[in-house]
Amino acid sequence: MTLRPRLLTVFGLVPTLLIAAVCLLRPALLHRLELTTYDTVLRSAPLTPPSGRVVIVDVDEKSLASVGQWPWRRDLVGQLVTRIRNAGAAAVALDIIFAEHDRYEGPDQSPDAALAEALRPGRVFIGYGMTFEEPGTGAGPCIQHPVPLAVLQRDQGSSGSPFFAATGVICSLPALAEAAGASGFLNAAPDPDGLLRRAPLLMELEGRIYPSLGLAAVTAIERTHDMALHVTHANASTLVASDPSTADSEWSVPLDARSNLLLRYRGRKRTFDYVSAVDVLQGRVGSEAFQDKLVLVGTTALGTREVVSTPHDTLFTGVEVQATIADNLLQRDFISRPSFGVAIETVAVLLLGIVSTLFVTRFGLTWGATLAAGFIPATWATSVALLSTNGAYLSPLFPTAALFFVLASTALAGFTLERRRADREGREKADSKRLMIQTLLSLTEIRDTETGKHSRRTQQFTRVLAQELSRNRQYSGYLTPERIDLLSTLAPLHDIGKVGVPDLVLNKPGKLTPEELVEMRKHPVHGRDVILKAEQATGVRDDVTLAMAKDIVYTHHEKWDGTGYPEGLRGDAIPIPGRVMAVVDVYDACTTRRLYTASLSQNDAVALIVKGRGTHFDPAVVDAFLVVAPVLRSLSEAAQELDDHLH
Repeated sequence: MTLRPRLLTVFGLVPTLLIAAVCLLRPALLHRLELTTYDTVLRSAPLTPPSGRVVIVDVDEKSLASVGQWPWRRDLVGQLVTRIRNAGAAAVALDIIFAEHDRYEGPDQSPDAALAEALRPGRVFIGYGMTFEEPGTGAGPCIQHPVPLAVLQRDQGSSGSPFFAATGVICSLPALAEAAGASGFLNAAPDPDGLLRRAPLLMELEGRIYPSLGLAAVTAIERTHDMALHVTHANASTLVASDPSTADSEWSVPLDARSNLLLRYRGRKRTFDYVSAVDVLQGRVGSEAFQDKLVLVGTTALGTREVVSTPHDTLFTGVEVQATIADNLLQRDFISRPSFGVAIETVAVLLLGIVSTLFVTRFGLTWGATLAAGFIPATWATSVALLSTNGAYLSPLFPTAALFFVLASTALAGFTLERRRADREGREKADSKRLMIQTLLSLTEIRDTETGKHSRRTQQFTRVLAQELSRNRQYSGYLTPERIDLLSTLAPLHDIGKVGVPDLVLNKPGKLTPEELVEMRKHPVHGRDVILKAEQATGVRDDVTLAMAKDIVYTHHEKWDGTGYPEGLRGDAIPIPGRVMAVVDVYDACTTRRLYTASLSQNDAVALIVKGRGTHFDPAVVDAFLVVAPVLRSLSEAAQELDDHLH
């Protein structure tokens, strides 16, 4: 395995293993994200309609407008209960707590007593609320109705209680609870983010187990009074209910570690059948509305209702929560986490992470991204399908995270490798350019040693002058750091064309004749032709480096006023590299001893260049030259001292 596949494999497997570990450990930091994932899957799954066996009798605004403010007289509530029961309701569950005596006292009979008489015939369940604030307060004078429940621990190592342990209770008057003969708690607490996703079916108080209002009513309707709680492991249990007198009556409810049921909401608020309480009292509701149904009585009028937020709705009333619990129990369409859900999700993380890693390693990042783009929606679609068909919830969060981080990590590895390769190729290309320049420069030194030294000095001078010129806004766009570096690198090539000048002319110690001068002035053309032939031989087109090299070689003897050679270009028609090279070339030639002329002093050389401002040289380049002239002098003197030392 080469370095690239090996590195990609490591960068793919490491995040896969890390995500798998996080999936197993489930840190609390990710709890909110897990809840959001659950909500997304829940909303994506098709909604199951209500069974039609649950009806809500609503004390709504219409009822208050007709009857009067809430709470109503207890005898009136008793009439409401009686009418519902007489209409054939299988059970009546009151989502109301009558904790205090009625404020209205009639001359003949107490309203509380009238309500008790209405409750006594049976099939009525009243609610109460468990409390947890003050440990040890107990149930007080309340009358509740515990359930005989066998708790079977499958995991003997599980030491925690499978119930919430209440410390007290807020309940209806004892006379009412005794008359009803059946009751259940109304508690349902939201998750830390404020959304209600689950509700307890069983709670413990002073060593006894009590049912929720919905569970108590449904088990009575279904006549399944024998119940057992099978604790599967520390995070899950199953409630099994059955009727000993009837074969095949057993049904089970999946619960979590504290006997909570994940609620399968039927939709937004008011999904269940609603009947106004005043319509029942005034006999405007037919018996078919309640026949063989569980009827919950609650309040939704403003100022009287209790609302909670759910994954489907932010204003869900408390009575609808109890209706949802009851309907889930009646339809048996529960949502549950499989016993080995975490293990399944971890295996999915490992499988998808390894497959994606191998795919990226084998086929590359593009195909790997395509695979991940297919796997991610498939993972979510599978989660939604399982929830819809089997009620089993498997989180797509961690498999999705594995795919994302594997792709990101391998992309980073691929980018790093490509960057290293590009840097290596860049260095090799730069080395090749330097080798080319050095080779050509060495060629000129063979013909003329002084020309070779001149070319080396101009490299330093060009960089300093170009950097100063780049401060001019007119030139800053062109003279970028990259171009300045390239310009200084190529500067030594400006006299490469002198290899085509005859030795008698090139090395003549005295003044050149007019014919010899014409021959000498051919060197820019010779230099350009060398580069053009190299381009043609290699098939290179539009290369930035060679384009600048041609500008330097061919135009460094052009003059600002158009009197230069070989083209006689004028002003801005002269390429910027040629303008810079013109000043550098003259400056070095003036300050260096030559075979055919003595050198000038620094001041004289500067004066000569200033004199040529606007005629020989670009004025802006001369202005930049004057700023860096002291630096150029130092570089020139240092080069001369080195040359003297070597000779």
